[in-house]
Amino acid sequence: MSNAVRIAPSILSADFARLGEEVRAIDAAGCDWIHVDVMDGHFVPNITIGPAVVKALRPHSDKPFDVHLMIAPVDQYIQDFADAGADIISFHPEAGPHPHRTVQLIKSFGKMAGIVLNPHTPAKMLDYLIDDIDLVLVMSVNPGFGGQSFISSQLRKIEAIRKMIEKTGRDIRLEVDGGITTDTAPLAISAGADTLVAGTATFKGGESHYAANIRALRGE
Repeated sequence: MSNAVRIAPSILSADFARLGEEVRAIDAAGCDWIHVDVMDGHFVPNITIGPAVVKALRPHSDKPFDVHLMIAPVDQYIQDFADAGADIISFHPEAGPHPHRTVQLIKSFGKMAGIVLNPHTPAKMLDYLIDDIDLVLVMSVNPGFGGQSFISSQLRKIEAIRKMIEKTGRDIRLEVDGGITTDTAPLAISAGADTLVAGTATFKGGESHYAANIRALRGE
């Protein structure tokens, strides 16, 4: 695992009237990935954006697009997001009957595949998937809305997943999303996270603060 913690600002907290400019701004401010939350109002209680917006944003940054699908069913939209420019596509195992098949579908388009675990979803869900995936995303809030508080019980889950990853010997990213602030970021990193999704904490204060916000989340 690299010592450098990746910061993936969630554009859910950006100014939606200026999304292209916001993506350029966080890219220039030193983020590592662009995190895109896709919600369908069915699997989670909110509606955000679809493949057309991802495609429109793609020219605004060369950074990896980390697309988190909070939708069900999920398989029929994988190609659309792959074609739109997603680099990493992660989904919830509860969103479809055959998560292993969904992982293979994502990889068939040459994309990194991730599994997302809700706060109630045990680490054990990964037992027969971890050899095939590139990323595990631990939700430290219930998915659907930004600005929620970190659920501290997820730290034990992050620790357990870090041990699982180390046993595989593979380079699997361990990402945490939800309630990430300068207070909770060190806790997640200490538990084994190497990538942090941060919406509110990245975008607070406006564009002139983005670079400092990202450095602070890294602990720099």
